[in-house]
Amino acid sequence: MNVNRLEECADDLFAHGPLTAAAQPSGTGRDHAAWKHRDSQQEPACRTGSGRESGSGDLHSAPMVDLAHGRPSMLNDPECALDIIGIERPIMSTLPTNTPLLDQIANPDDLRKLDETQLQQVADELRAETIAAVSMTGGHLGAGLGVVELTVALHYVFDTPNDRLIWDVGHQTYPHKILTGRRERIRTLRQGGGLSGFTRRSESAFDPFGAAHSSTSISAGLGMAVARDLSGATRNVICFIGDGAMSAGMAYEAMNNAGAMHSRLIVILNDNDMSIAPPVGAMSAYLARLGSGRTYLKIRDIGKQLTKRLPKSIDRAITRAMEHARGYVTGGTLFEELGFYYVGPIDGHNLDHLLPVLKNVRDAEAGGPIMVHVVTQKGKGYPPAEESADKYHGVNRFDVVTGTQQKPKANAPSYTRVFAESLVKAAANDDKIVAVTAAMPAGTGLDLFAEAYPTRMFDVGIAEQHAVTFAAGLACEGYKPFCAIYSTFLQRAYDQIVHDVAIQRLPVRFAIDRAGLVGADGATHAGAFDVSFLTCLPGMVVMAAADEAELAHMVATAVAHDEGPIAFRYPRGEGVGVEMPQNPRPLPIGKGRILREGSRIALLSFGTRLADCLLAAEELAQHHISATVADARFAKPLDTELIGQLVRHHQALITIEEGASGGFGSAVLGHLSDTGVFDRGFCLRSLVLPDRFMDQDKPEVMYAVAGLDSRAIVARALDLLSKDPHRLALASQG
Repeated sequence: MNVNRLEECADDLFAHGPLTAAAQPSGTGRDHAAWKHRDSQQEPACRTGSGRESGSGDLHSAPMVDLAHGRPSMLNDPECALDIIGIERPIMSTLPTNTPLLDQIANPDDLRKLDETQLQQVADELRAETIAAVSMTGGHLGAGLGVVELTVALHYVFDTPNDRLIWDVGHQTYPHKILTGRRERIRTLRQGGGLSGFTRRSESAFDPFGAAHSSTSISAGLGMAVARDLSGATRNVICFIGDGAMSAGMAYEAMNNAGAMHSRLIVILNDNDMSIAPPVGAMSAYLARLGSGRTYLKIRDIGKQLTKRLPKSIDRAITRAMEHARGYVTGGTLFEELGFYYVGPIDGHNLDHLLPVLKNVRDAEAGGPIMVHVVTQKGKGYPPAEESADKYHGVNRFDVVTGTQQKPKANAPSYTRVFAESLVKAAANDDKIVAVTAAMPAGTGLDLFAEAYPTRMFDVGIAEQHAVTFAAGLACEGYKPFCAIYSTFLQRAYDQIVHDVAIQRLPVRFAIDRAGLVGADGATHAGAFDVSFLTCLPGMVVMAAADEAELAHMVATAVAHDEGPIAFRYPRGEGVGVEMPQNPRPLPIGKGRILREGSRIALLSFGTRLADCLLAAEELAQHHISATVADARFAKPLDTELIGQLVRHHQALITIEEGASGGFGSAVLGHLSDTGVFDRGFCLRSLVLPDRFMDQDKPEVMYAVAGLDSRAIVARALDLLSKDPHRLALASQG
């Protein structure tokens, strides 16, 4: 495009009046100018005494700028001078002690009754309430603090819940929950019987789609948009997604489909890592508002209609040239190529920028999907979060004044740390060991591995499918990849496990963290299904650690195993306090162990329910029932010799596991059925997780409800062995 013509266009744009400077989100260095129209006769005024950066409050918070000379026209106010030279001021010097505006808001209808000039106060109060609530419950804090202003703006501009607002992941939705009728229960977050830490359809009409795993919002939103079109409705569908979630292929699959379908859809891209765009500034804010306006969109559509009359090759060339030219200015070329109209980047903490852009997008008559790119700062407005390396992404209960978290003293090392330290130790003697994770280096403990071996640790982003096949490629070349992924997230890569790993018998090592029930994160993060979906695969070895020492041995086993894929699972939280081996040894594949000898009933555990089995055996002894306790170690291959021994020497067998049906117990059942054991009247029972998704609570409470604690094991044993009413009464008393 001709440079002189671009300059002429710029002159036309600026002819509408002078612009004023407003600050970008803090945390990105010095404040840069962002521009907005303003009446040239209006006197400048900066907010003082609020402890807030310029431009994030009312319309009078920034100095006038003389565009002709590129400098401030007035510097009488020292506060304005600070804004001009780019000295940051904190967004909130102190947290509000009362919330008069927030107290008036029972739902977004009440929010929409307020004047726009009151919205920043609402945001301040909402931020304070979020901090106060999470300080009492623990949970995800940084993400929610980063979208307070954006949450207020979205509910103010759009007619929720008639307009569908779909949040990706959902860990940033605590402010959303407060604004949508759940403030009275916000201090029950992630507690038993309380609010979910994520969006949940059964919880509120303002949660049109449940979430907890990432990168789903655009797909779900597109489905809702198409349903709207089929029904002849006119509602807006708004999908909120973070820049981290954009590393997942599912997001691009959805955008590709949305662009091709040309269905009206609004996507809010929350960039809180500066990983996509450069710092937002003067021109980007102005162009975002201009480019999202009706006039520009109508001109664009008229232009498209005109070029359609030209030969296809010329039409395509002109359209692509225009979009690329706009992409150079706004940075949205990628999204334009996918069929989205791109707006941004804009300051996600500046309501003066957010509100007009969102209104323009809401009122745009042009069809097709729109991408609004918003830049925010994770942990915004709470200094301890802003200064923390992880921006208080996930926190325990904490002191609001100091930010100090209440971390109980550990009685034993966590399983995650045992895995990481064992892998680091093994890697010192084997340079072929490498580690792969999908955006969870700290959660899986692989941040420790990265510190020791930075060139041998690979964080591939939120891309579990890619992580597994990437690990398969490493295995092809003789390396020993340990693919560390939470059980719940490994579900997303099942095709790759089957097709790219198992069929080729590649020795990929799967370290499956968060096995079993996970407490406060509830059903969406429970590791319930991995044993079931892995044991059905030919050639797959599946182990479960009964304690932290066993986990160390299983890491050594995986290092030594080169005959095909191998997986080992372990739970969240602390170990049981056993003595750790100095030199972990590889375990014989498919061999379990007996920990307690008995004669009447056998308890065969797979995983960390072993401790409860040992407690149950002690209690059964008080009922004069001798119990054997065995640790299977392997769900595949089964230790058929051990199982046969237990069957031959006991009246009954109970299997216990921290997983859904179809796993270890089913494998034992199938084996015994094939060998004809049941033809002779042998008794077998399998204790597994119940056939329902279990809500959040403390893990010990969840296992008790699931019937997998020592009391439930004793009750099942007594019921199985005796029909005597007196003994049944003893069992019910536990």
